Amino acid sequence: MADQRIEKLADLLVNYSVAVKPGDRVVINVEAGAEPLVKEVYARVLQAGGHPMVTARLSGMEELLYRYASDEQLRHIPEPLKLVMETYDVSIAIAAEENTKALSNVDPAKMVMRRQAGTEIMQIFMRRSAAGELRWTVTIFPTNACAQDAEMSLSEYEDFVYGACLPDMDDPIGYWRRFSAWQQKIVEWLRGKERVHVIGPETDLHLSIAGRTFINCDGTYNMPDGEVFTGPVEDSLEGHVCFSYPAIYSGREVTGARLWFEGGRVVKATADKNEDFLQKTLDTDEGSRRVGEFAIGTNEGITRFTKQILFDEKINGSFHMALGAGYPDSGSQNQSAIHWDLICDLRDGGEIKVDDELLYKDGKFVIDFK
Repeated sequence: MADQRIEKLADLLVNYSVAVKPGDRVVINVEAGAEPLVKEVYARVLQAGGHPMVTARLSGMEELLYRYASDEQLRHIPEPLKLVMETYDVSIAIAAEENTKALSNVDPAKMVMRRQAGTEIMQIFMRRSAAGELRWTVTIFPTNACAQDAEMSLSEYEDFVYGACLPDMDDPIGYWRRFSAWQQKIVEWLRGKERVHVIGPETDLHLSIAGRTFINCDGTYNMPDGEVFTGPVEDSLEGHVCFSYPAIYSGREVTGARLWFEGGRVVKATADKNEDFLQKTLDTDEGSRRVGEFAIGTNEGITRFTKQILFDEKINGSFHMALGAGYPDSGSQNQSAIHWDLICDLRDGGEIKVDDELLYKDGKFVIDFK
């Protein structure tokens, strides 16, 4: 019997997250293990009057690329990929990893080369998204690999994933609209503010948000969602931060990452595990040592770390920041081939002050936005 939750998630993605309209050109980027959800999404795009095109990546293909590709091949970006990014109206991405550790032994320099080659694609994506020309969303289909990372059985992980995406099974779209209205009150309160001070375990960080816009992440770009973010003033970060959870990027797990900032740049970085990968990624390009995003996680259904950034960055009681590219609609001017989210838990003694007023303490807002 078909899982009704898959049908409801597909409906939510197509008719709420990206709101497909008749005539929309829709690219559905998928990994092979997500077939049940892909079929439901494909059907609903057709029912909404869109023109779907599915691009699928088989398990192990990225590993083969890094094993056999020459430097020239690593730097090659297919023209059709660029054409789709420049012309399509909607992008729906569905991740379904079958081996989350497949790239653990790839030379970090090769990964940097590949990311550098994708800089133009990243810039097109950011520009068109900010201009409202490209509507996009990303979700995850539960797999055994992801369940193992989260230290759950597959059925437990399915309950976790669908519980975070569909908190109200009877009215998923209505839930996210209500959530959006609540989170918009936080965004309005932050409007016009200038300074942020974050205090936490081994963390004391100052940054400027003057002239920047906070974005209400309400299930449109990500599913599940639950954060408010902005692009901090690029040269404003001062201080240090210790990230509570492993920072995972391109299949690599960096544990115990600590960063020190001066004039907005990372001037020192250490890690307990995979420090070499951290250092090489920081040296990707001019923008990779600056922060493109500062965010507060707000999803009350996500309370634990699962090694999947789509969920972990929304952990209620955390903040995260992304090294590298920022979203232009937040005011960020930082450009880079990377966008790497790193998470810090604030539930045990953490504070966020905005213009010297306490906004957040021990992982909760102290101002009532209900």
